[in-house]
Amino acid sequence: MVGSGFYVLMGIVAREMAGPAVLVSFAMAVVASLLAALCYTEFGPHVPGMGSAYLFTYVSMCKLWAFLIGWTLLLVDLLHGALVARACSGYLDVMFGHQIHYFSETHISPWQVPFLAQHPDFLAPGIILLAFAFASCRARVSSWLNHTFTVVSLCVILFIIILGFSLARLQNWSAKEGGFVSFSFLDIMASTAICFYAFVGFEDIAASSKEAWNPQKAVPIAIAISLGLVAMAYILISTVLTLMVPLLSLDSQSGLADAFYQLGYSWASLIMTVSSFCAMITDLLSILLFLPHLVYAVANGLFFQVFACMQPWTQVPLMATLVFGVLMALLALVLGFDALVQFISFGALLTYTFVATSTLRLHFQKTSASRSLGPASPKPEANSSVPLQPVSDEHASGPEPGQLQLALRAYLGFLGFLGECSHGNAMAWALSLLVASAITLSRVLISGDSALDFTCWGYILLVLLSGVTFLLSLAVLAAHQQEHPQNTFQMPLVPLTPALSILLNIYLMLNLGYLPWLCFFVWLLIGLMVYFGYGIWHNKENLREPQDQASELALRGVAQCSLEESVQAV
Repeated sequence: MVGSGFYVLMGIVAREMAGPAVLVSFAMAVVASLLAALCYTEFGPHVPGMGSAYLFTYVSMCKLWAFLIGWTLLLVDLLHGALVARACSGYLDVMFGHQIHYFSETHISPWQVPFLAQHPDFLAPGIILLAFAFASCRARVSSWLNHTFTVVSLCVILFIIILGFSLARLQNWSAKEGGFVSFSFLDIMASTAICFYAFVGFEDIAASSKEAWNPQKAVPIAIAISLGLVAMAYILISTVLTLMVPLLSLDSQSGLADAFYQLGYSWASLIMTVSSFCAMITDLLSILLFLPHLVYAVANGLFFQVFACMQPWTQVPLMATLVFGVLMALLALVLGFDALVQFISFGALLTYTFVATSTLRLHFQKTSASRSLGPASPKPEANSSVPLQPVSDEHASGPEPGQLQLALRAYLGFLGFLGECSHGNAMAWALSLLVASAITLSRVLISGDSALDFTCWGYILLVLLSGVTFLLSLAVLAAHQQEHPQNTFQMPLVPLTPALSILLNIYLMLNLGYLPWLCFFVWLLIGLMVYFGYGIWHNKENLREPQDQASELALRGVAQCSLEESVQAV
């Protein structure tokens, strides 16, 4: 989370989008990240392992929905790696006096396509391929280098904060220099969507929850501490950056290093450059270690089986590493830096919206042993933290999850039609209306009455209508019985918390341009072709259905035994 976003993104957002109010953008972005993190924290211990968002959606919703979220995660990680490689290439170009950029301008005509770079970056693919070759070795070596670079980055962050505040001048926030709020509110909100990229990475903690001794406690604490520290670092560093030099003097590509250089601290600028390499290499290695395992998880369920072959000596899915390493290198070669940042932020927000929707639905459906394992886990491991909860008669005395609460049936008779709906129908309609009203409300708030060619009263009526629909959908969800599993982390204020996460994510996505929407529409269209052409016919879960049915019969046959004996019998 303190990789390329820390050393490159901050200068771009402060110089071109938000000014000194960039710290407000980071503060709002961390709120959206915290809401999404609560969803990840709840399902992480349920479905541990790499690609947990995909596995969790597979368990809680349906195979198509799970494939779409896994497909989206693949593109986000590919774009993330390409962005980090281009950032490393940019810093190397600065160190060599922009000779690489000058060579490209001299020998290659500029491209005029909106989302492509003006010139191809030949150094970035080389960095990716070299890092992939290193990551293909034993993970222990890569992790050792990753930890070393992380310690260096944290030490440099403390150094920047201490030295930066000693060089800060409040006059750089004065009205003469543009003031603290140098851009409009809509610009600040658009920069919030971009700043959201800075916090992408906390979901890896939930993905690694299988390695924790007590994931129910360790995962929430780890995510909370990580987000808190990173948010504090980003807000403090953005404050230092905008107070050190005037806004118009900021360099968008290497803001921190250039700020110290302008003030005569060239030695500090050199430290920034070295630290940026450490941080970005750490970021890149994390991506390259995670991406093949994500491909492996999807390939075990709904993707091409060749990507699920694990190399025995290194325990790395070699084919997934090679194919997606080359694809990432091609993206780094042609895509522009600004387009990569927008695409990654959009993809992360879209993924978090899927996860929040899945989490919301999970609270209103019963948990069963046959659905709690996921596509990549045909049988429970001895040390697995997945709670096996066989369907029993414990809810016989009250309504099952997803049914209208008894108290509301008794005292609010006009809600009786909800209880007459078939199981899950009311919940599905309420969830669909909640998402649709969130999209409408966000779009109206962003566009304004002038852009929509509405009168003032028409605009207010549309805002009230979409807002009331959102609140009514939320009320219908709250009126139904929820599942309360034992010994797991429970998200507070359900369904309000995931609903706010959905609303805020959609609002930030709509603040981005049309290019991210077009990019992910094409990518999801390709994913649907892969799913219906291959995944649905070669799903490993279909081969295990007879085994799952036998497991359920075994559970019913030993109903008189204790829960531990039942699980052992299965």
